Amino acid sequence: MKRSGPFKGRTISVVNDLSLDEQRYLYRKSRELKSLAMAGGDCGAFKINDRDYQVYLIFMEDSTRTRESFRNAAKFLGARTNVFDAASSSFNKNESITDAIKMLYGYSADSCFVMRTKLEGTCRWLEQALARYAELSGKPRPGFINGGDGKHEHPTQELLDEFSFLEHTQWKEDHIHLALTGDLYHGRTIHSKADGLRIFKNVEVDLIAPELLSMPPYYVEKMKNNGFSVRQFQSLDEYLASGKVAPIWYFTRLQLERMGESVLERAPSLRRSVTFRKDMLGLLPEGTRFYHPLPRDRMHPTIPSFLDDLPLNGWDAQSANGYWTRIVEIGMVSGLLGQDFEGAFAMEPEIVEDFILEAAVLEHRKPEYKVGIKPVEEGIVIDHIASGQTVEDIWSNIEAVRKILKLNVRSSQGVYHSFKGPEVYKGIISLPDITSFGEKDLKKLAAIAPGCTLNLIRGSKVAKKFRLSMPPRIYGFDEISCKNENCISNPRHNEGVPTEFLRKSGSTFVCRYCEKEHTFREIWDI
Repeated sequence: MKRSGPFKGRTISVVNDLSLDEQRYLYRKSRELKSLAMAGGDCGAFKINDRDYQVYLIFMEDSTRTRESFRNAAKFLGARTNVFDAASSSFNKNESITDAIKMLYGYSADSCFVMRTKLEGTCRWLEQALARYAELSGKPRPGFINGGDGKHEHPTQELLDEFSFLEHTQWKEDHIHLALTGDLYHGRTIHSKADGLRIFKNVEVDLIAPELLSMPPYYVEKMKNNGFSVRQFQSLDEYLASGKVAPIWYFTRLQLERMGESVLERAPSLRRSVTFRKDMLGLLPEGTRFYHPLPRDRMHPTIPSFLDDLPLNGWDAQSANGYWTRIVEIGMVSGLLGQDFEGAFAMEPEIVEDFILEAAVLEHRKPEYKVGIKPVEEGIVIDHIASGQTVEDIWSNIEAVRKILKLNVRSSQGVYHSFKGPEVYKGIISLPDITSFGEKDLKKLAAIAPGCTLNLIRGSKVAKKFRLSMPPRIYGFDEISCKNENCISNPRHNEGVPTEFLRKSGSTFVCRYCEKEHTFREIWDI
């Protein structure tokens, strides 16, 4: 059977790698497969049955449920499967992940990789690196599926969670009211819900965690931007006393080992604030279900074992749903499934790089730019640096421009009144010994000092003027790096991943790989 579905070679690094229509398709096919298999029907249409198709399970971080559900999914599909885990693989021998995956890719005619790693953004980078490699080799692009990367995202868990929620709502997508509790700070399954819950039209989310374990502001903001109604509480007691309680609860275990010795003395109170107790049972709405990505902490479970045999238990069926959804995920990226897909595909956002504009030069005005007391006759003047900011910030910006662009030449600089008003200041750097400015440096200047202008001076007059605004992305510079130490692009990992930031809003940028937020000043290594 030829596998040429529209999802062939796709990557699922984050939930949003699938459009809402594509997610609905995944849930529909998973529901179809589960119903067919449970009824003892013929599931042949869901099987690859091709030993030349290789599924690599690369688990550089310990896992049981995710690894085994994918292994069994690949077995059901009839694909050849190789498992690499943290205990027995050679990935700890200073071999780069990129080289290792290229090597494995070369061993099979067609393949996909399920990755779990502490390095955030790994699948996004490998998608980019292997696309070029596949083009050179003439082989099909491999698919990549993120089985969890650090505390970034766990999209395949999110997809099985949403499938379980849809089962609970009897496949109605109009509304969901969900309580998220436990370790919301480290819980990547929680973070994925900021986008995964968009499958529902009206979303109410209650976040329940003490301050030390609360949801990072980035994800709270993302939820609100997605139109979710968000409430926050410090403990289950506070939440249950609020008078409005969700019928669907999602618990996570506390990952206090990630928070250092100083937190250990507070561990009992932190656990107590998010652990369900018997005396809370009467405060729940009728038909409430509890969910958990598993495993529970057997010593300190947030869902105690006395709940196991009660109708509240939704986590056992939820866990089993991972088998069905992961069969479909591999089926999609292998090209087996998708021929019957109808709807909108996920699209990369268009990046319009119009942040450098050549402006008209007004010939009747003479430049007032000086080196000391002598006007610039031939050279470059950078004007309006950090205009409108404090004098201290303007000087800091001037220093950054000089340091990053290596402007160690005869020059003058200063902070001056702007024409915009007596209390408005701007920075100016005059460079009489520099007569040209390359395009890369112009882009770099825009990223360091957005809002400034660059003036090319010839014969004491402005020959050309460029107005620079905030760029939509910043990349290709040696002087930038993601400050998330767990990001695959962070220099400490020596993976050779080129740093790239995408503008989110205003002066905020996110790393292309791990999605950590940075201000435009934070990205520079100064």
